[in-house]
Amino acid sequence: MMKDKALEELFLALPPQFDDKEEFMSRLTRKLDAVEYLRQYEEDNLRRYKYAMLATFVAGIIVGGVLLAFVLSTPSELPLLTFHATSGILLAIEQSSRMLATIALSLLMGFGIISIIINILDIAQMRVSFGKHRFLEINQK
Repeated sequence: MMKDKALEELFLALPPQFDDKEEFMSRLTRKLDAVEYLRQYEEDNLRRYKYAMLATFVAGIIVGGVLLAFVLSTPSELPLLTFHATSGILLAIEQSSRMLATIALSLLMGFGIISIIINILDIAQMRVSFGKHRFLEINQK
């Protein structure tokens, strides 16, 4: 709030000078071109971000489906991992390897879904922020 007031006072203290209209117009044109370049760059980044997120989502669904089909298609009496152990923690992991693989796969897919939702919210926030800047830019002209 105080920074806004300080900026306002700074702008009021230095009134614009319009001595050379050609120079003013050339500077204004360069600044508008720079703003347009930044706007286009931001739109391109948002588009690439969306495509990357979509590709990741599709790849995650495919890989998750293949892994889940693999876990469910193997016979339930055969463990997924075999260590040929007769006792100890390796035997416990071997006997419950199907359950551990299913839990790990579920956690990985859940993490992927949460990441995608966070990315969607980030894109929506970027779009809102970009829209506000564009709205302010249009209103200042």
